[in-house]
Amino acid sequence: MGLKQTGTGRRTGRGASPPAGRRTGLGTRSGAGRAAQGPIAPEERLRMIAEAAYYRALRRGFASGGEVQDWLEAEADVDARYPSG
Repeated sequence: MGLKQTGTGRRTGRGASPPAGRRTGLGTRSGAGRAAQGPIAPEERLRMIAEAAYYRALRRGFASGGEVQDWLEAEADVDARYPSG
């Protein structure tokens, strides 16, 4: 278990933390396989999208150029799980 140092000084591997240090919601954590839920607050929706986009970027090694696609796919995932009202 642990992190690996890359030649660029970036840490990779298990244990990398999401932006706000939270590990719930979508992404690769506990919410990934949950069925559709009820409506959520706008602030919570944005937090969940940001977290899911972070995990998408993590899976692709944070390579530049995919940030918008990460966000759009994360947004679609959240909206599919949590109807808008």
